[in-house]
Amino acid sequence: MKAQEQINYERIAEAIAYIRAHFRTHPDLDELAAQLHLSPYHFQRLFTEWAGTSPKKFLQYTSIAHAKKILEQKATLFETAMETGLSGTGRLHDLFVNIEGMTPAEYRDGGRNLSIRYHFAESPFGTLLVASTGKGICHMAFCEREEEGLAALQARFPEAQYLAGTDEMQRNALAIFREHREDLPAIRLHLKGSDFQLKVWESLLKIPAGALSTYGRIAAGIGNPAAQRAVGTAVGCNPVAYLIPCHRVIRANGETGGYMWGTDRKTAMIGWEAAQRELAV
Repeated sequence: MKAQEQINYERIAEAIAYIRAHFRTHPDLDELAAQLHLSPYHFQRLFTEWAGTSPKKFLQYTSIAHAKKILEQKATLFETAMETGLSGTGRLHDLFVNIEGMTPAEYRDGGRNLSIRYHFAESPFGTLLVASTGKGICHMAFCEREEEGLAALQARFPEAQYLAGTDEMQRNALAIFREHREDLPAIRLHLKGSDFQLKVWESLLKIPAGALSTYGRIAAGIGNPAAQRAVGTAVGCNPVAYLIPCHRVIRANGETGGYMWGTDRKTAMIGWEAAQRELAV
């Protein structure tokens, strides 16, 4: 007899396959639940626990992934909407703004109308590339070589206009490395991500400097205790180093765990913050 965990896995795999095959018809919760012979409530709870997001959001992610492929083929917005099973360009626009933080045209054009100012700065943990738009900080990453750091930024927004220089938003962001943080200025962020990613990043902002959390605690804190793996993926997609403190998340066994910008740097950050906290006491 199969274990319940295996049964649940097979159910969710079947649901995901059904969504991917029928996303153009936008199946609702009742239809999806009926495919698995479950009540809508039970299916919603089970799917969210296993997939780290709701069935509705997964359907939206599937739809937008398909729309991206169509746009990359230089299709019109109307053609993309029809091919994705949407009733018009208005719904396509809403889908992209809600999930990607940009319009379909902005995505298709690779940020063509986006102006990004960037600046290399030194921090206690190495060279940083910090970049901003008119709305806030859109990128902050450690880099060993400036040309590689700039190339990584440009790969995210290949058609954007780039201007070397600093601004107030960048200076406010870099102020986070001060020893005394009581008077830190407000820092605005301009990020794109799924609802799940944004929820995880928001939870990271609540971890105080000098404190640590685990993937399991983050998952439980956002109401998805079974979504530890999905939380780990979202943590790894953090586009702004240190401002969103993904370095404060470790494994449940106490191991430091991975870090996009190097485990040695992560260990140094944790130690530096612990020392700063001790000095403040």
